[in-house]
Amino acid sequence: MKKSEKEARLNRIEYVDDETTPLKRILRLRILPLIIGLFFGMFLSFLTSRFEEVLSKNIAVAFFIPLIVYLADAVGTQTESLYIRDLRSGKANYKRYLIKESLLGIMLGVFFSIFASIIVMFWFKSIELTFTVGLSIFFTVSIAPIVALNVVQILKLHHEDPALGAGPIATVVQDAITVLIYGFIASWILL
Repeated sequence: MKKSEKEARLNRIEYVDDETTPLKRILRLRILPLIIGLFFGMFLSFLTSRFEEVLSKNIAVAFFIPLIVYLADAVGTQTESLYIRDLRSGKANYKRYLIKESLLGIMLGVFFSIFASIIVMFWFKSIELTFTVGLSIFFTVSIAPIVALNVVQILKLHHEDPALGAGPIATVVQDAITVLIYGFIASWILL
């Protein structure tokens, strides 16, 4: 085999086909990202506990953790799904995706932060909580596409099937970043 053919084989990503790949191999390939997610999830629980003071001072802060985590994850998941699809078809261009998805993240961050802020203001009538939730949504949604895109790209560069690892790893990384951002903003504004 020629050197260039050998390099091409090494640089190729082996995508898993659920219909033809043996169950044992699928399990082996899928379990590692989930184990990584388990450990990051435990770390995420630890991070959340670090914001006990702000949570105990204003329990309403806890009400918005699921919303903020969900929005960031949903935006990141859209990015990762589209990029993985285009990687598979050979149409993906990392730099173009990075620019477009970064701009899209900022636009979605502005939209969802304004929308959520209006609801929080009417519900709790608290400027501080409104700013906390609004700023947190803006920052976490704005960076979500970048996190998702980079997790997929790292897996691709390591010749791993991004469809297997990106979901669990990008989700838990995004969740950790989201909790940190929300916790720091809540501590800064509400303490």
